[in-house]
Amino acid sequence: MSELITAELVDLDLSAETKSAAARSLAQLMVAAGRVTDLDGFIADVAAREAQMPTGLDGGIGIPHCRSEHVAAPTLAFGRSPRGIDFGAADGPADLVFLIAAPAGADDDHLTILSSLARRLMDPGFTGALRTEGDPAVAAAMIRGEEIPESVPEPEEPTAGAGAVEPFRVVAVTSCPTGIAHTYMAAESLEAAARAQGVELHVETQGSAGFERLDPAVIAAADAVIWAHDVDVREKARFGGKPVVDTGVKAGINRPAELIAEARRKAERGETSSFSDEHDGPGAGAGGSAVASGHFGVRLRTYLMSGVSYMVPFVAAGGLLIALSFAIGGYEIASAKSVADHFVWGEAASWAALLNQIGTAAFGFLVPVLAGYIAYGMADRPALVPGFVGGAIALTVDAGFLGGLVAGLLAGAAVMAIQRVKVHPTLRGIMPVLVIPLLASIAVGFLMFIVVGKPIASLQNALTDWLNGLSGSNAVILGIVLGLMMCFDMGGPLNKVAYAFAVGGLADPTPGSLKVMAAVMAAGMVPPLAMALATTLRRSLFTRTERENGRAAWVLGASFITEGAIPFAAADPLRVIPSVMAGGAVTGALSMAFGCTLRAPHGGVFVVPLIGEPLLYLLAIAVGTAVSTALVVALKGMRRTPDSDAPADDGSRVAVAA
Repeated sequence: MSELITAELVDLDLSAETKSAAARSLAQLMVAAGRVTDLDGFIADVAAREAQMPTGLDGGIGIPHCRSEHVAAPTLAFGRSPRGIDFGAADGPADLVFLIAAPAGADDDHLTILSSLARRLMDPGFTGALRTEGDPAVAAAMIRGEEIPESVPEPEEPTAGAGAVEPFRVVAVTSCPTGIAHTYMAAESLEAAARAQGVELHVETQGSAGFERLDPAVIAAADAVIWAHDVDVREKARFGGKPVVDTGVKAGINRPAELIAEARRKAERGETSSFSDEHDGPGAGAGGSAVASGHFGVRLRTYLMSGVSYMVPFVAAGGLLIALSFAIGGYEIASAKSVADHFVWGEAASWAALLNQIGTAAFGFLVPVLAGYIAYGMADRPALVPGFVGGAIALTVDAGFLGGLVAGLLAGAAVMAIQRVKVHPTLRGIMPVLVIPLLASIAVGFLMFIVVGKPIASLQNALTDWLNGLSGSNAVILGIVLGLMMCFDMGGPLNKVAYAFAVGGLADPTPGSLKVMAAVMAAGMVPPLAMALATTLRRSLFTRTERENGRAAWVLGASFITEGAIPFAAADPLRVIPSVMAGGAVTGALSMAFGCTLRAPHGGVFVVPLIGEPLLYLLAIAVGTAVSTALVVALKGMRRTPDSDAPADDGSRVAVAA
């Protein structure tokens, strides 16, 4: 196994001034060492990870990291900045920067080494020695654990004696989306705070190297539970009946003493929590969806996004098959006989009918899948059955997409309510596989058939009629709103909500819903196309890496992959995001005003033959792209630009938004 870090991967005088430039500078060391195969691709992955959550930690530490297919071997590069670099930590810039690169399938041995480093970063003696070391080889050895400086003395643990009281006992779970660094740093920080307070604490780190479950006896003896996590905790039911402090992983790193104090207060008040008997919730694995914690609005958005994320593959497969069938056989192919009864191998019409009927079958799952996985996001696997049943009933009563949303929420709520009922231990084994699905399905079926189904169907019909009647200013306003949503977070929650609204109408297409789909796809193409055009017209305003990303953005934008603009937005959000939002709003408005329609949920310019008013549609995209390009060029031109003629553009002069 190759060494994780060598002297060649250490820069004790890191001259970069921004986090993106620092990542690039350290990544170049990895490329030179043969550890990274594609510099630009890897930097884009680092930027995407940084956009999820800042990687700065209190104490002057920055740990940009990601998993990437462009990494040949697990690698760590270290840089020491004399001026400090802002990685988003609350206490200021970081002077110690660790760039962690993990392959998409990193082995457990290397991940264990990385977790060990993450824990040692919580040791002031270790970080203090790195700040003074002048030999790159020695610094690399220290990071590998071969030469570890003496740690600062730890507080002595209280000794038990006559009259000593039992210590307060806490169990904790830490996890982060990547499962490489924050997971283990939070564990170390919590353990250090517990030692200082005389608290008995046991931590389960649910990281990329796997996890060892806490001893059930330890959990049973615990007075409280702390979850410091950014992905769903696995096997939550183990912690039922305990006071639970539920927070993000960075809180576990930055304010562990406060979390322990909060756990103590909850225990004193006698608070308890109950969870599903199922093992893994949605997003339980590394890189899963964020946990549904926080206020009601945050939880609701998480539930809805769970359903949408599982629905989108059905949309993409079914919609493109239907669109391809129309391209081959025309729109009348939708009324063709079943290919099970009539199929001629040599007829194009038969193949078109086959594609259409496969796509229609896939589309038939949209509402049940949406409802099922909304419920799954709320209450784990026991909610899948009532969620799917509720979604199917929504189709039966013509409640459509809105009915699926409501059915999913009702199913999740019903399961959560049943889970709160205390049952005899002998019944717990059959609850999640028999009792809960049965009772929840009855409840959801009753509500959807008898109580809410028909009112929702009426609302769905009213919405359909409104979309069909859209004209003039109403259509333009809707196009503006959809365009802004598609371009604000470029693949994030708002983008997904707008996209889900559009594809929901394709399940039962009408002229109005086809206009909405066209506006959404057109606006979503604008951000990457605008960045590509800007890097072509004003090269001096962008670094070499951005110019290279700009070339790829042409293809991404043309393919309706809005995420192609994320590296630009991550590096300069206050200039890029408003610019692309303005262009997206213009494009959405023009598409609606021109009456453009689209029957495919994806495809970009490659499905232009399926677009109503295709020339005007392309004009709307071109105008929006021009607006965004002009704005981003103007805004970037207001600050000092990098010297594009410099012989070695290492990205260190990238200016970020003030």
